[in-house]
Amino acid sequence: KMLNVKVITLLADITLLAVITLSVATDLFIIFIVVMLKSKTFVKKTRSGGIMKIVREHYLRDDIWCGSEVCTECKQEESVLQKDACIESNLCSFPHYLLPDTNVVLSQIDILEDPLIKNVIILQTVLQEVRHRSAPIYKRLKDILHDKEKHVYTFTNEHHRETYIEREQGESANDRNDRAIRISTKWYSDHLNNKGLKVVLLTNDRGNKEKAEEAGLLTYRSDVNNEITSSKVLFSEHLPLSRIQSGIKSGTFQQGTFRASRDNYLEATVFVHGEGDDSTEVLIQGLQNLNRAVHQDLVAVEILPLNQWVAPSSVVLQDEGPKEDDVTEEEEAELKSGPSGVASRKPTGRVVGIIKRNWRPFCGMLFLSQIKEATRHLFTPADRRIPRIRIETRQAATLAGQRIMVAIDGWPKHSRYPNGHFVRSLGSAGDKETETEVLLLEHDVPHQDFSQAVLSFLPKMPWNITEEDMAVREDLRNLTVCSVDPPGCTDIDDALHCRDLPNGNQEVGVHIADVSHFIRPGNAMDLEAANRGTTVYLTGRRIDMVPELLSSNLCSLRSSVERLAFSCIWEINDKAEIVQTRFTKSVINSKASLTYAEAQMRIDDANMNDDTTKSLRGLNRLAKILKKRRIEKGALTLSSPEVRFHIDSETHDPIDLQTKELKETNSMVEEFMLLANISVAQKIYDEFSECALLRKHPAPPPSNYDILNKAAKSKDLVIHTDSAKALADSLDAAQVDGFPYFNTLLRILATRCMMQAVYFCSGMDSDFHHYGLASPIYTHFTSPIRRYSDIIVHRLLAVAIGADSTYPDLMDKHKQSALCNNLNYRHKMAQYAQRASVAFHTQLFFKSRGILNEEGFILFVRKNAIIVLIPKFGLEGTVFFENKDKPSPKLIFNEEVPSLTVEGHSFNMFDKVKVTISLDASNVQHQKIRMSLVEPVISGVSVAPSEPEAKRAKLDR
Repeated sequence: KMLNVKVITLLADITLLAVITLSVATDLFIIFIVVMLKSKTFVKKTRSGGIMKIVREHYLRDDIWCGSEVCTECKQEESVLQKDACIESNLCSFPHYLLPDTNVVLSQIDILEDPLIKNVIILQTVLQEVRHRSAPIYKRLKDILHDKEKHVYTFTNEHHRETYIEREQGESANDRNDRAIRISTKWYSDHLNNKGLKVVLLTNDRGNKEKAEEAGLLTYRSDVNNEITSSKVLFSEHLPLSRIQSGIKSGTFQQGTFRASRDNYLEATVFVHGEGDDSTEVLIQGLQNLNRAVHQDLVAVEILPLNQWVAPSSVVLQDEGPKEDDVTEEEEAELKSGPSGVASRKPTGRVVGIIKRNWRPFCGMLFLSQIKEATRHLFTPADRRIPRIRIETRQAATLAGQRIMVAIDGWPKHSRYPNGHFVRSLGSAGDKETETEVLLLEHDVPHQDFSQAVLSFLPKMPWNITEEDMAVREDLRNLTVCSVDPPGCTDIDDALHCRDLPNGNQEVGVHIADVSHFIRPGNAMDLEAANRGTTVYLTGRRIDMVPELLSSNLCSLRSSVERLAFSCIWEINDKAEIVQTRFTKSVINSKASLTYAEAQMRIDDANMNDDTTKSLRGLNRLAKILKKRRIEKGALTLSSPEVRFHIDSETHDPIDLQTKELKETNSMVEEFMLLANISVAQKIYDEFSECALLRKHPAPPPSNYDILNKAAKSKDLVIHTDSAKALADSLDAAQVDGFPYFNTLLRILATRCMMQAVYFCSGMDSDFHHYGLASPIYTHFTSPIRRYSDIIVHRLLAVAIGADSTYPDLMDKHKQSALCNNLNYRHKMAQYAQRASVAFHTQLFFKSRGILNEEGFILFVRKNAIIVLIPKFGLEGTVFFENKDKPSPKLIFNEEVPSLTVEGHSFNMFDKVKVTISLDASNVQHQKIRMSLVEPVISGVSVAPSEPEAKRAKLDR
């Protein structure tokens, strides 16, 4: 075998002899290889004004292997391409190798990654182009090349004497590379001509395909049938990046994130980010102005003249079915429904270019073409913000009723929909496992099993606290510590204790699982936890941030077992004022693991006077004082319609649905968690002013409160929003006689006005204030089992008290800031995934219930619908007043109130209504809860109550 090939000298004229030293085992010998030398000479002017002669040499060889197992001409030690190269295909039933061009690799890398695709030739030309054009795809391509099961061979065509070509005069670099690919395909075809194998050139370029066929090559254009042949241009050409960059620099264009509307497919908003928290929202309306942007793309927008600014549309408009490649006047007219007042108008613009696509594989279902034996179909994404996608497939019949994944390849300017390709099937629509997989994929939740590399860093079992641990920790096992959590909780992060001190004060401790003891910086488990960011709680399933051995066992502060903890301990007087605070690594032994209900019963039962109950009563008394003081400072008490499912233990179907009931003990635990987080935030900021990981809640812009002010005004009330304190006081005072639920509705609405709370690095921001808590500083310390932010805070606190050593990334504010960005993204996606899981299980609950009648309240009023909240189920639904199957009633919409008059009856926010609730399963892709109006009774609009209630009403009469 040849090892350590080194060029000793080069003797060049027209033919070059390379003397190469080769070591074979222990013997050295010299051989001669004949290669060809291509050289180019040109002159270049130097800075000093002189002339420099430059010679570039390109060495060509004739001994480069073809890589095929069937070849006997090439001298090769190990073949890559198989002799039996039959890929199951309707187009190529014969043995063949695939040779993709650059564009196919860039746009359809998912296909090449499929295990079924084997025996592929990747040319050096293609590899180099991909490397320069897309680093992520280049990495994926390299992974494919390293996978021996794939049998993918890299052919160095740029150094082969028969496949290297010079760039011709006037020929673009792209055209030269396309020609090089065709030349290499021709060489392979001739080289393997008598071996019973063919080489198929894959291209999605019409010109390249035609030239290849002229040369007698076997080709397949991967998206030939996807291309829309209509010559009508629907969209403006996207501007080149150079024009966009200069336009942004001059202020002609703005760049921002494109966010499509969930309620109106003809509308979107571009968030233009300014300095700090400043951002501008640019409204985009109409397909032409949306200009082929897809949700989350980074786009360039042009602001329209002031006289073309419009108000957001008040209509709920969904793209109900496939349309021709045209935009009708009726369709665009639907948008002209917003208020006409100048005050309601917003900066309005149009998309002029795409700076960065944020495309990913999308989950959804195939909408089969009505044309018999058609191969082109429309894919409908699960996310309504994503447009339908045209794909080419011969598997349509098999994929009908399946949840599938599709990737976008491109969006021509003469096509209403983008083009894409099928990636993989996920399973049958409606199946619980499939739907859960879909919502996890759609919300980018990492949910794969933990790798062996991650699991290798788990402690060996059986695990015990060692003498070394005890030597550096405070022994708090004698304290009456207990945990209070929701039913069924196994990942217990926090526990509490309260005891009287000799001086009359009380000692209160918050003890948090010491996860950072088990997860050390930089190892595989730490990197995986940092990527996941948070534990995701779905209905009936939990996606852990850390392996279960830690989350539900070694880190969980279960009762009657010794556990490592990080403790925050205060001395507090009778007025709940903090006398002193200390932090310590500790060892605890929880005396009880209680649910909120169990803890509440202990507090309320006068006959119970054990140490645990006394501790709970002390905690509860202090918590009430703390909460009262927080609210006096302006902390907000908001509301949201949260629900809890009761799941059948065998079928795992929801058998009951009810709103969550909060008890005093919920508030008790919350108060001490907030106090611990605030105490720790101040400590780590005092020690590390530049790199503390903190959490803030920005104050909402005044415009966010518009809907809240209108709702209050409808009941002759005024809400002051100058500060959190003013808002809190207004909400407390907002009462309507005979309408006790009004205040809850108002707080639910106020919650919708809030900004998102975010993590940030103290050295990268100056505004630390938490608006909702009315606290000048805040962080997350109390849930390290389920939040990675808390692990970082633990590490900072440990360094601050001398309990652990630091490391470079912990003190790097730029890396901390990048970490915060990922944590904010993961937390937001986790929230959306949890809501989607609740929505799906709500559908399952109503699927077997038939039609129910329930009372609800109007939460929002739209131009053609009302959004109704059902308090009993914490459920929101839309009652539409337009039906394609029957004449629409007379509708009058008043944006200023807002109110909707239907056939003379006026609907306002917070009005009480009765509706029927049922599951509309007519669209398998988007099954939804359907609501229809029962009361008030409006002729031609309202429906009769469901049969059971109708029978009861008859009996009552």
